[in-house]
Amino acid sequence: MRHLASALRNLPPSCGPVRLVAVDGHAGSGKTTFAGRLAGALGGAPVLHLDDIASHEELFDWTGRLLTQVIEPLGRGETARYSPYDWRARRFGPSRPLPPAPVVLVEGVGAGRRALRPHLARLLWMELPHEESWTRGRARDGAEQLDFWVRWVEEEREHFTEDPSRPYADLLVAQSQQGYEVLPGPGKTVGPDHGVTHRDGPSAVC
Repeated sequence: MRHLASALRNLPPSCGPVRLVAVDGHAGSGKTTFAGRLAGALGGAPVLHLDDIASHEELFDWTGRLLTQVIEPLGRGETARYSPYDWRARRFGPSRPLPPAPVVLVEGVGAGRRALRPHLARLLWMELPHEESWTRGRARDGAEQLDFWVRWVEEEREHFTEDPSRPYADLLVAQSQQGYEVLPGPGKTVGPDHGVTHRDGPSAVC
């Protein structure tokens, strides 16, 4: 993970002074856990969770809000401010700051969407098949969320059919009992940081 973190730090900025790095993948594929560990290896890099940007009414139709609240301010070198969505209360909460750090991670389904890719320094894709990811996600969320998952699966399929991320991924992140292996992605825009491998213990489900 240290090698990957170092490679990301050495990239040219992609959004104002920020190196914006997306972690995308199917729901349940491990994005949150991986992003958290990568943020730690980066010395506490900020992580924007797209679950805070999406809502029940807009599972995927949040591009405009993300661009206005986050991408545009960071592009000007300013602190972004966004209102995280409360999935239990079904409303957006108080404003939260997101400073223009050297590296900012954006994790969530759709983080590598077409509208965001021009602002990204790197796009990472969690390499886990959708059915396995969704099975893990359902197990994580429990029986009370099964109805939600029916709708989610349909909308995620539609999103990735219309706006796929994986074909543009610079790196693929594969999980194993030993940790993570980071491999070249279909986007093939990276160079010497190909093949970085991280193995520091079992990866968690997220």
